Amino acid sequence: MDKTALRRTLVQQRLNMADRLQCADDLQRVMRIWLVHRPDLVIGAYWPIKGEFDPLPVLHRWKEDGELLDKPQRRRIGLPVIDKVTKTMRFHAWHPGCPMEEDAYGIPKPKDTEVITPSLLFVPCVGYAPGGYRLGYGGGFYDRTLSSLSPRPFTVGLGFTQGFIEDFLPEPHDVPLDAILNDNGVVWPV
Repeated sequence: MDKTALRRTLVQQRLNMADRLQCADDLQRVMRIWLVHRPDLVIGAYWPIKGEFDPLPVLHRWKEDGELLDKPQRRRIGLPVIDKVTKTMRFHAWHPGCPMEEDAYGIPKPKDTEVITPSLLFVPCVGYAPGGYRLGYGGGFYDRTLSSLSPRPFTVGLGFTQGFIEDFLPEPHDVPLDAILNDNGVVWPV
C-alpha cells in the first residue's frame, strides 16, 4: 500500500466533496449526540486543514452547555502546539477569540495560553479503517504524543464517510483509536 499516494488521493477527494456542507452538518450532529453523556472536562481537538471536518463549533457549544448545568464544572478545549524537539504535541487552552499565531507548519495555535491535559482527544482522519485504525499525514505526531501521555486520553477519530479504507493494513507502530465517528454515525467500535 502506497500511503503517500493514498493520502494525496483521499485529501483531494475530501476537498472535492460536492456535499461537504451537508456531511459536516451531519457529523456535527453525530458528535454532539456522542458527547452528551461523556464525563470529560478537558477535550483536545485540532484546527482543521486541507478540508478536514471542523470540530470547534461543536466543542464550543459543549463548553457553553457545561456552563448551564446545575453544578457547572469548567469545561475546557485544547488545541495542539507542536514541540519541534520531541516532535510531540502539548495542548493549550483555546476559546473563540483567544490570541492565535501560526506554528512551524502554518497552522494556527493558541498563543501563550495555559497547557492543559485532555482526557478525550478528537483526532482528524485523512482516512480510517476497520479496527479503529487511522491514516494521518504521516508525521507521527499523534502516535508519539499518545505514547507519552499518562494517562492516555480516550481517542476519537473524526472523518467523512469518503475517507473509509476497507483494505488498510496497519503497521506495527499504528495504535488503534478508541472510537471513530463519521457523518453517518459511530463506525468504530461496531
